[in-house]
Amino acid sequence: MTGPVLHGGGVFQAAQVYGGKPADWLDLSTGLNPRPPVLPLIADRAWHRLPDSELEMAAREAARCSYGSGRRLPLAVPGTQSAIQLLPRLADPKRRIAIFEPTYGEYRRVFELAGFAVDCVTSPTEVDERHMVVIIVNPNNPDGRLYSVEELSELSARLASFGGYLVIDEAFADNEPAISMAGHSASNLIVFRSFGKFFGLAGIRLGFVIADDRITQQLAAWLGPWPVSGPALSVAAELLSGDTDRLRRQIEERSKAIVDVLTSANLQIEGATPLFKLVRHEEALSLHTHLCRHHILTRKFDYDHQWLRFGLTPDAAADERLKLALDTWRSK
Repeated sequence: MTGPVLHGGGVFQAAQVYGGKPADWLDLSTGLNPRPPVLPLIADRAWHRLPDSELEMAAREAARCSYGSGRRLPLAVPGTQSAIQLLPRLADPKRRIAIFEPTYGEYRRVFELAGFAVDCVTSPTEVDERHMVVIIVNPNNPDGRLYSVEELSELSARLASFGGYLVIDEAFADNEPAISMAGHSASNLIVFRSFGKFFGLAGIRLGFVIADDRITQQLAAWLGPWPVSGPALSVAAELLSGDTDRLRRQIEERSKAIVDVLTSANLQIEGATPLFKLVRHEEALSLHTHLCRHHILTRKFDYDHQWLRFGLTPDAAADERLKLALDTWRSK
């Protein structure tokens, strides 16, 4: 699996095939908050100067408070994908990698490109002393599978006994803080948090890594100076310190709305997080094409042709647009 991974968000490419202007498409192919908050005012110096340590620390301290990471100061990175690219450097190439599958495909691709043997697992019982790095996305993408704090703590302790790391990707955990491992201090635990999904601001490319200082300092050295832009740090410092509960309520409202639309179309929701719903249907690819013809983009999967993932709609008008498109498909 060393080739490109199929991701959501390809509206421009879809418009080239099915017509229309990209701006007029309803993009449900990504798991992003469709109602981002108003951007805070960004000081001129954030644009004019290289980001200084004061600005970086303001964003990191805001992340510490928001994520509840305690003594661990989150490291700001230019999107968690940048940190994923660096993970192979932490591992001994003689040892194996375990990834809880199916999940976000970039983990497997990055490790295989670096020459590692990767085992795709589904249970903690499949992890043993051969594995140096274990990857779990929690809640999982794309099926919303959840692992409890107790399960993850036990796995982390077992890995520590044979020098292994546990990497937990919490990109979709903002609406489910009770499952987060951000506040746990095991020395072999690495937690990724995404800024862009919860705030609906993926374009600024920002994430955080929560780990022991030894690990974050090594990642920072590999990233080099000024990896995150001043404007991105400014936005993070303000929004992470703001009313995140209001955003959670908005996401929950939009989540309920998309469930209502999908269930009214008799579509089976097989898995979910507050930011997306995974549908199973034997004609999923046909439905994907039908919706594209109505300029609505969903996320299909090359490894399961019966899956289709729906992100959240932004408002009632988009709910109705999706409902009408689904009604025309059902009446065919």
